[in-house]
Amino acid sequence: MTTIVRPPRSPEASDRYTADAEGAASSGPRGGSGLTGRTLERRRSPERRRRARREALLFGALIAPNLIAIIVFSYYPSLYNIGLSFFEWDFVAPTPEWVGLDNYIDLFTDPDFGQILMNTLIFSGVSVAGSIIGGLALGSLLATKVPMTGFAQTMAFAPHMLPGAAVGILWLFMFDPNYGLSRWAFSLFGAASPDWTTTSDWSLWAITIAYTWQRLGFVTVICYTAILDLPKDLYEAAALDGATGWKLLRNITLPLLSPIMFFLSITGIISAAQAFDIISIMTNGGPGISSSTLSWMVYEEAFQKFDIGAASSAATVLLVILLIITYVQVRIGEKKVNYDS
Repeated sequence: MTTIVRPPRSPEASDRYTADAEGAASSGPRGGSGLTGRTLERRRSPERRRRARREALLFGALIAPNLIAIIVFSYYPSLYNIGLSFFEWDFVAPTPEWVGLDNYIDLFTDPDFGQILMNTLIFSGVSVAGSIIGGLALGSLLATKVPMTGFAQTMAFAPHMLPGAAVGILWLFMFDPNYGLSRWAFSLFGAASPDWTTTSDWSLWAITIAYTWQRLGFVTVICYTAILDLPKDLYEAAALDGATGWKLLRNITLPLLSPIMFFLSITGIISAAQAFDIISIMTNGGPGISSSTLSWMVYEEAFQKFDIGAASSAATVLLVILLIITYVQVRIGEKKVNYDS
């Protein structure tokens, strides 16, 4: 029998042989991945897992401050308030007393609750609608490059920068029936100025006008910025077709601004439903309950009557109403809001 003696391989040939063997083992009969490919993949997976863990830790570290702030200052107080609505407490007793649904029964059977709820809806709805309509009109006017546009923008945004208490004091002087601007304006028509803040017929409209004026500057600047970003070619094409004025507004401007209108309506309703400082300065919720809203009712029950259970139940009802309104707005927005550029 003949013995075949193979010559020793050089280091370079050994490396090529090993590489060829691994390549042949990694390819199956159809050129697919074989055992060696899966083995290499398993060898790489621990590194991938470590990298994924590092990315997850980095993500958690970045969102932790905001997440903790939201939980501590938003979610926890809301849940704690809902829990307190089932108790009776006056800030003095060492422990709250469980009363179940009694606070909600008392709230919904209170003859004043219906009027307060209606005041809240009127105040929020009128102020949000008025600020959006006025802000859209002023924003469109500023976008036409009227003289002194920069100064006009500053003056339009200034009310939003004023504290609510300052706005309330300003409008108290303006609504003064003897010395205020209201007296002069009504005298132009030969009429006497109404007692805006001291009569039940006008008090709600007084705080609504003041709050609308305060929010008008913010809405104006938002609408002005959004109008400047609208594509000009659409307006040029519509102008060639003879569209002007109302047709441009209805068919081009409003559909393109629908996401902005959607944002302003949601944030406006939430903000108006929680308004407090203007009511406190101008009317103190009166006369009677003519200008009381749910937010004012919460303050009154908690810090004037020291009925924490009633205040918590009113705050919970306000929270539920805002959630329902926001849900309805979102559902409508899914069908009506145009997000196409």
